[in-house]
Amino acid sequence: MITNYPFEKIFGTVLKKGGSFADIYYESSKICSIVCDDNKIEKVITGTDAGVGLRAIAGLKTSYAYGNRCSEADVLALAQDLANAVEAGSGPPVAKDYPLGPPANLQVSIAPDTVETAGKVAVVREANAAARAIDPRVRQVKVVYADKRQKVVMANSEGLLVEEDRTYTLLVVQAVAAEKDLIQTGYEPAGGLMGFELFDDVDPARVAETAARRSVRSLEARKAPGGVMPVVLSSDAGGTMIHEAVGHGLEADLALEGLSVYSGRIGESVASRVITVVDDARMPQRRGSYGYDDEGVPAQRTVLVEKGVLKGYLCDRLYAMRFDGISTTGNGRRQSYKHHPIVRMSNTFIAPGEEDPAAILQNTPEGILVKKMGGGQVNTVNGDFVFEVSEGYLIRNGQMGDPIRGATLTGNGPQVLKSIDRVGNDLGFGIGTCGKDGQGVPVADAQPTLRIPQIVVGGAAG
Repeated sequence: MITNYPFEKIFGTVLKKGGSFADIYYESSKICSIVCDDNKIEKVITGTDAGVGLRAIAGLKTSYAYGNRCSEADVLALAQDLANAVEAGSGPPVAKDYPLGPPANLQVSIAPDTVETAGKVAVVREANAAARAIDPRVRQVKVVYADKRQKVVMANSEGLLVEEDRTYTLLVVQAVAAEKDLIQTGYEPAGGLMGFELFDDVDPARVAETAARRSVRSLEARKAPGGVMPVVLSSDAGGTMIHEAVGHGLEADLALEGLSVYSGRIGESVASRVITVVDDARMPQRRGSYGYDDEGVPAQRTVLVEKGVLKGYLCDRLYAMRFDGISTTGNGRRQSYKHHPIVRMSNTFIAPGEEDPAAILQNTPEGILVKKMGGGQVNTVNGDFVFEVSEGYLIRNGQMGDPIRGATLTGNGPQVLKSIDRVGNDLGFGIGTCGKDGQGVPVADAQPTLRIPQIVVGGAAG
């Protein structure tokens, strides 16, 4: 077991020619993926993978090496190869004692690898049938089930040694509805840092019906109006906007390098006083949660914006080393042992307020109600963004009116945050896999019901 490896010798080898810090990341993972498409089970994939990554930091530059041969001899050979890439200089002393840290409580009730493949296929078939039964205009349905058990061990030259056992389970349904020349898509995911007990609380048929109804509703919807108008973002919309338009700009690799609209603004007002933004990796069973980040730092709850004032950035070990007065927030994450850690969000959300969500809608005579956000783009340097609305409605006399399709929201992150004037006491989560620098990691994002008094809505009046 890698926890018994001679870490003093490994890190001594890595740093013998110089460098200030070294760490090791061992990963063993077991996955299952099932895809149903065109009414057929197209793929059933299971597999295991294991490997180790070694990192050295010298002169605040990173060198990284990895391999899938994990014996003690192989790791020492990898350490020697990495040492040859490190800049010459006097290396630091390496810790001699490596006590194993306490495990995080990430236990699951039903380990997916104890469930027969037939049981998982049954979940997929149930979702497929439920989506197709909604309406004959549902022409295509794709259902993806995935689970992953990931065992990791992390150690570094300062004496840290921790291990963690993480289990993720995910169900995603995409439905395509068509009528004449019009084609619309609906999408709905469910999952988290949990085992097969996900389906004790989540009905696969309900997930599928939500996706299918969304696609059919879009067929029947009128074209979205265009112009500047009030928008109410339902908590059901998920936190796409906070993740993309705000969260990435608060990651230290962008913010501290001057590549974010929030660079150099700690202590300044960047949002309305009703807005507090939090990143919390400790939330039970959320898809972005963990006990330790991928550098072995305990998961934390980090307040990024408090009552409109920018309090700090998300940070990993490297950026904590590079900038004085900055500490790691436990947000160093990586896709696998093949990747070095970078700064990433975990579960990022706008904190709930005190208002009744129904009252927010009732007090908005006209505008757009967004029930589900789609994809989009953001420029982190200036904060400008464009997001699609995958499910939206007209607001008429403070009530939800006709469904609309083809709407987009265009704005600027800080400006929109400063303009929000109503915050509900609810909180709705979205989940996904966040891509950055060629790496994908599981995340969750959330928001309460919010009102933006004025924002540009793109559409074509009809």
